[in-house]
Amino acid sequence: MTSIDELLRRNSLLGDAIAGDRSTARPSLKVAILTCMDSRIRVFEIFGLKQGEAHVLRNAGGVVTDDVIRSLALSQRKLGTREVLLVHHTNCGLEMVTEDDFKDELESDSGLRPMWSVEAFREAKDSVKGSMNRVRHSPFLPHRDQVRGFVYDVHTGALTEVV
Repeated sequence: MTSIDELLRRNSLLGDAIAGDRSTARPSLKVAILTCMDSRIRVFEIFGLKQGEAHVLRNAGGVVTDDVIRSLALSQRKLGTREVLLVHHTNCGLEMVTEDDFKDELESDSGLRPMWSVEAFREAKDSVKGSMNRVRHSPFLPHRDQVRGFVYDVHTGALTEVV
């Protein structure tokens, strides 16, 4: 059995047991949450979220990229979100790579050098600050005053706000 088969099996057992409002794509809490794709970050559990309460965006490192701005612009302009919550974390895989080394590896394996940035960093709090800055200065986002960033400790579950 593949991992996808296992996930489909679990879904069939779940039924309609997920709490929350599924009647609209507009998040009832009017918040968009951006975090890393790391499987240790259980976004719904960390914040006690129910379906329909928040938009949840994930990527490597939880960094604000052009594609995240695209998603946030749609979230704010078309679906009513007004706040942005950024959550990076301890022991992130992006702390273990460098921009040039990873691009060199990709180029060596594929023959092509990626045009996109890896967004590697050494300190999660510094990456949070940079991401908050990108949101606060994006001309595409009408709601930039309620942007907060945190570092999530994957071992303790604690959130530390970055100011």
